[in-house]
Amino acid sequence: MAHLQEAAVKQINEICDRYANETTPLMMILSDIQKEYGYIPLEVQELVSARTGISVAEIYGVVTFYSFFSLKPKGKYVIGCCLGTACYVKGAQQVIDKFSDILKIKPGETTEDGLFTLDALRCIGACGIAPAVQINGKVYPKMTVDAVPKLIDEYKAGGIA
Repeated sequence: MAHLQEAAVKQINEICDRYANETTPLMMILSDIQKEYGYIPLEVQELVSARTGISVAEIYGVVTFYSFFSLKPKGKYVIGCCLGTACYVKGAQQVIDKFSDILKIKPGETTEDGLFTLDALRCIGACGIAPAVQINGKVYPKMTVDAVPKLIDEYKAGGIA
């Protein structure tokens, strides 16, 4: 907690207090912290534990179980490649491999410049448009290996609205 700025500690305490009357507040607290800061490091988990009485082990278990929580900061653009069955059989593994080759990161990692994070996702419910890629929530249908370099270049040039 020594590394957290005073303003962050205050805001995290306020988030915890917001759900003080809830029977099971942990998911709501962690969700709000993730939205605010983009990740939930161990020192934040310790602060939440001290504030709520929920063990750090339980908090860590929740943060590491759910893929939408992160222990590390994510890039400006989070690329999620669906590897569900429909996407996989239509070439999703080759698509994620191409992203990985170009960005020089593995799934779960962020580029050194902090611009891209690459995530392998379970089914995102876009089976009819497989293989699907999602960047910051925007879905790209029927993604091909050949389309990957152009898509990365467009985001490097300032992103796509």
